[in-house]
Amino acid sequence: MTDKRAFFSLHLIVFIWGFTAILGALISIKAVPLVWYRMGFAAAFIGGFMVFKKENFGVSLKQLLQLFGLGSLIALHWIAFYHAIKVANISITLTCLSAGAFFASLIEPLLYKRSVAWHELVFGVMMVATVGFIYSVESTFVYGILISLASAFLSALFSVLNGKMMKTMDNPIKITFYEILSGFIFVSIFIVFTSSYQSYDFTLTNNSVWYRNDYVLLGILSSVCTAYTMVVGTTLMRKISPYTLLLTVNLEVIYGIVMAYFIFGSKEQMHPLFYFGTALILLILVANAFFQKRLKPQ
Repeated sequence: MTDKRAFFSLHLIVFIWGFTAILGALISIKAVPLVWYRMGFAAAFIGGFMVFKKENFGVSLKQLLQLFGLGSLIALHWIAFYHAIKVANISITLTCLSAGAFFASLIEPLLYKRSVAWHELVFGVMMVATVGFIYSVESTFVYGILISLASAFLSALFSVLNGKMMKTMDNPIKITFYEILSGFIFVSIFIVFTSSYQSYDFTLTNNSVWYRNDYVLLGILSSVCTAYTMVVGTTLMRKISPYTLLLTVNLEVIYGIVMAYFIFGSKEQMHPLFYFGTALILLILVANAFFQKRLKPQ
């Protein structure tokens, strides 16, 4: 794959990631059942792909336990992500989720036992101040903002730990399969041992209109938006620089908010100062990525 094709593929994947928020809002069921279906179907798709490619499924017990922990993290991230969309909206959720890239820059020094750079502290204060500004503008969405930030933190923690896991296993597709399968098992255990969910919570609508049909939407979410993006995304990580990857992934916020505005109309229309705050967050992330690249030892 040439660099241009890899860059195009990366933009396509980021656009698809932005579309997952739209699907989460359109699917009628709650966050936990939604994630249960998504991870179950996606595990089946990726497992089928591995069988077709005659991939080796073998892992050690230690690796399996590590992958189960990572799968549980991504499951919790997705549950928080879709719950935030249900209680707030897509614009709030994606804006706060964009802070995940910055959380990762703070988590990484702790796990790799290095000191936090001065620019990380400065941008951290700016990020907190900007989120506080968004809260003051859209105070009716305080619960959604908090859940979105929790989702961003879980995403960052998963990304850093998954990066370490990638160095110990040579097959990223195998890693993805066991993480998704583990997440499905984790959510299944949670559902079994809690009385919060009944059978009707898992009932899917079968509307004749495809964009109101949960079966169709879940099929797209689990196959294209999960299995495809993860399989291709893990390959692109070896062809795209981390700096380019971070800058491009930030476009997910813009793609998602624009699509949500045209699809859901007034529900996604926010105060003008909210968009100013969103632009500030993206600017902080770009500046942080710039300093990360400039100050990183050659």
